[in-house]
Amino acid sequence: MAEPTSTAASAGLDLSQFYQIFFEEAGENLEKMEQMLLELDVASAEEEALNAIFRCAHSVKGGAATFGFADVAELTHHMESLLDKLRRHELTPTAEMVDVLLAAGDALKAQLARHQGNDAEVVETRPLLKQIETLSHGGQIGAAPATPAAPMPAAAPAVGPVTASARPASTPQAPAVRERVLTIGPLADMGVVESIAELFDEIDGLGVLQPLDGGQEIDGMRRFKVITASTDDDLLGLFGFHVERDKLKLEALDKGFGFYPEAPGAPPEEAPSTDPGYGFFDAAPGAPEGNTDTLATVPVGLLAPQAADKSPTAADVMAAPVAGASAPSAARNKTNGNADSSTLRVSVEKVDQLINLVGELVITQAMLAQNSKDGNGTYNEQMLAGLTDLERNTRDLQEAVMSIRMIPMSLVFNRFPRMLRDLAAKLGKKVEMVTLGEATELDKGLVEKITDPMTHLVRNSADHGIELPEVRRQAGKPEQGTITLVASHQGGSIVIEVRDDGRGLNRQKLLNKARERGIDAPDSMTDTEVFNLIMAPGFSTAEEVTDVSGRGVGMDVVKKNITSMGGTVEIESTEGKGMVVKVRLPLTLAIMDGMSVGVEQECYILPLASVLESFQVGASTIKTLSGSARVVQVRDEYMPVIELERVFQIPRSEGSEATAGIMLVVEADGQRMAVLVDELLGQQQVVVKNLEANYRKVDYISGATILGDGRVALILDVGALIRSARQ
Repeated sequence: MAEPTSTAASAGLDLSQFYQIFFEEAGENLEKMEQMLLELDVASAEEEALNAIFRCAHSVKGGAATFGFADVAELTHHMESLLDKLRRHELTPTAEMVDVLLAAGDALKAQLARHQGNDAEVVETRPLLKQIETLSHGGQIGAAPATPAAPMPAAAPAVGPVTASARPASTPQAPAVRERVLTIGPLADMGVVESIAELFDEIDGLGVLQPLDGGQEIDGMRRFKVITASTDDDLLGLFGFHVERDKLKLEALDKGFGFYPEAPGAPPEEAPSTDPGYGFFDAAPGAPEGNTDTLATVPVGLLAPQAADKSPTAADVMAAPVAGASAPSAARNKTNGNADSSTLRVSVEKVDQLINLVGELVITQAMLAQNSKDGNGTYNEQMLAGLTDLERNTRDLQEAVMSIRMIPMSLVFNRFPRMLRDLAAKLGKKVEMVTLGEATELDKGLVEKITDPMTHLVRNSADHGIELPEVRRQAGKPEQGTITLVASHQGGSIVIEVRDDGRGLNRQKLLNKARERGIDAPDSMTDTEVFNLIMAPGFSTAEEVTDVSGRGVGMDVVKKNITSMGGTVEIESTEGKGMVVKVRLPLTLAIMDGMSVGVEQECYILPLASVLESFQVGASTIKTLSGSARVVQVRDEYMPVIELERVFQIPRSEGSEATAGIMLVVEADGQRMAVLVDELLGQQQVVVKNLEANYRKVDYISGATILGDGRVALILDVGALIRSARQ
């Protein structure tokens, strides 16, 4: 079906902003509905939970009907019918109903993605509609929903709009067309009335808008007759984009039309009248001549009265194109083809803090400018004080700006309960998911990149880790396995853990598999080194290849993706008890607190979160063990020593000898070491630059930054230095 050509641009009204708001709110409602369905206890469902699920579906339906997406409105209407019977206790919830409603949610996400401009294969929804209707009448479908289950909500296959001819015979009738009176005002700017009128031109199936009172303004207010199938709430929500809700009123088309008594156009109170009461008085501008049964129709875009041949009737409205039979072209052309939103929603407190800090920065800057002109005796002192304030405010501003980019890990964790539910059903396993630390915040850029690695880790735990119910029962475990996702802050990093209480890793099996693939794997390898073998390219312990796993492409990609973000992957396992995969990531990719250290004429940056303490040492303090290993005693602990001079082969200038220096105790990955440098240069915030992208990969270096004097300083990879020292 060809799409109607949008005239939003020619009419001066850009509806794309409304579509985007609808898509974002609909996506949030569908995510919320899915989560509540997954948490629903069908044996004893709470009434408030059912009401909340119903409200989510109702909100999506209302917006879809208003903006003309008929396929979305039709599917949500069926869901609403089933949910309404559940919340009114006419039906008892079942697991089958939850499955069908989840499948319907997937189809809705696909429909919305398609309306946003994603070109995808159309999937028929008639079987799904039939299943919902069967359940609504108390029947049983006895089979899984006929829509493909998507591993991730955003990746659901696209579903096209259902045309009127394609609907099943049992589809409920469309909502009845009603006649209402819309009162707008009082308003200082009547231009908003034209914007509301243009909505009826731009949105197919919204209805017809006709001016009352001959198109005249009375006490700053205008009245219109509305012929529509939309509800009052939907209309008021749409009009609310242009004018405050308290200046809008929708009422029944009745005598007086909701206006004050004795208003021009109100029918006489004394004698009954056969006039249908459209609000015209004798000789009013635009009043019909000689026939009170018809109403002069004014083109919606023109608010001046203009004669027409015939007033649209309810039948005319019903004969109009089905609302949203195809998505308005503005939705496809104006919005991003990617279904993911490019916007960030932040709390008002964070934005207020940012604005306040900017104000403080401007005040400090003005003070510095004024002091520079005075040139009095206290100039230098005032300048130093101003620079101190400027530095503090700038630092606070940087932190506030970075906090706006920080979003909670719950955005990632909430993707997995549905995926795990479908995967467990496919594998014949019983799996429960537990999440901890969902409020832990991570940079938005990292959240987007961590989703795919996390998805594989969760699937890996469900497939390889959790055993079948009978196997767990024989091992003395509960039939239901548990996968736990944990997020926490540790120093300057965020640690994300994927734990399972499954079978764990078998050391000998991993060694045998590695040797079969020609990997050098002696028995002297530590457990950590053996466990890390599963991240070798093409390595898999699966006995057979399935559509879930077994092809040996996964853990190596996980490690590669995590490493590219400046993170590390650690594996812990106890055979028969379970396995833990720890992912460490920097909190942000852009700015970090660092400790500047000097060696000869070179400057290096240590992440401040990794520095525990510093102290001065002499040459005799450092002990040499067999070979070239060197250690230093810090209280009751001996730590390996790394000399940056030797690591980076820094030449000494003539007459310069490192007889004494500064020792910094640093920690990474739960291990400590001491770093020997010549001097501490100070603490500062640095902007991290990717060295590999601009130059090449350098051992023991995680990035670079530009100092205030224009020099380039290298940022040390503490974890790599510690691993080198321990080896």
